[in-house]
Amino acid sequence: MATEATTTKFQNSDFRPVPHPAAVPPDFHPEVTVSPHDGLYFWQFMIAGSIAGCVEHMAMFPVDTVKTHMQALGSCPIKSVGVRHALRSILQSEGLPGLYRGIGAMGLGAGPAHAVYFSVYEVCKKYFSGGNPNNSGAHAVSGVFATVASDAVFTPMDMVKQRLQLGNNAACRGVFDCVKKVLKEEGFGAFYASYRTTVLMNAPFTAVHFATYEAAKRGLIEISPESASDERVIVHATAGALAGASAAVVTTPLDVVKTQLQCQGVCGCDRFKSSSIRDVIKTIVTKDGYKGLMRGWIPRMLFHAPAAAICWSTYEAGKTFFQELNASTESSTVT
Repeated sequence: MATEATTTKFQNSDFRPVPHPAAVPPDFHPEVTVSPHDGLYFWQFMIAGSIAGCVEHMAMFPVDTVKTHMQALGSCPIKSVGVRHALRSILQSEGLPGLYRGIGAMGLGAGPAHAVYFSVYEVCKKYFSGGNPNNSGAHAVSGVFATVASDAVFTPMDMVKQRLQLGNNAACRGVFDCVKKVLKEEGFGAFYASYRTTVLMNAPFTAVHFATYEAAKRGLIEISPESASDERVIVHATAGALAGASAAVVTTPLDVVKTQLQCQGVCGCDRFKSSSIRDVIKTIVTKDGYKGLMRGWIPRMLFHAPAAAICWSTYEAGKTFFQELNASTESSTVT
């Protein structure tokens, strides 16, 4: 009875069946791996990713606002690099709504961008893995392809979001007003002024993020394979948090450069003659020293660790929902 219950428990697409004890040597240690393909349609990956992205960014938006203020140099209201002081300054100058300024732009950009992000990742992962679900190189490369595609969708709204976060009401009254003014005063290219920097930042970020996530998830499952399907949410959330935190710290300098390019000329922030990463870095180091390149790393890590936990657990839950939906549809069709 115990053997039958255990076998039934692991009839799940995420795990390989464990051989019967009598059929293997006593020192055999089964390898628990994740299926390289989850049997979902492309549009199902897009919907699951879109929901996950919206939930993640909406939940963590106040932390992102603090980070943006800390990274924007010049005569902006927030000059301190301290998280506590930055948060207090925002609350004193604008109150609680100040932490959510620009959330509309985030909502418009996060859904479509994450739909592209996860669907491209899943397609590339299947293609590059060669049938090996433990191929960390394939996960990293797939993450790079995913971020190049999704950043093309998200960068314009991210720029609008960051300008609104700085709280200069005279400059922009809302998302569409900001879009109109940028088009009129700076041209379409302003929306993509930071695209190259964003891709250069997010390429290593997603490479580290996805490779770490897949490896951490596999490692956590192997620690306790007998309870892996029961603790699926905990596994995904923990692996996501580890992946998000490690990738966030590594790529903070490029995130500072990206923020500088997106917020130039707003609220007293520096305006650069070109979008050259080298020039922006030189300006930051001259003005604030090398420590200026790490401004906002604490809120960035505090953002990405729980954000990745929320995003991955939501995304995996969405995939599970569609897997069960597809299974029930197939069974009803056969019947």
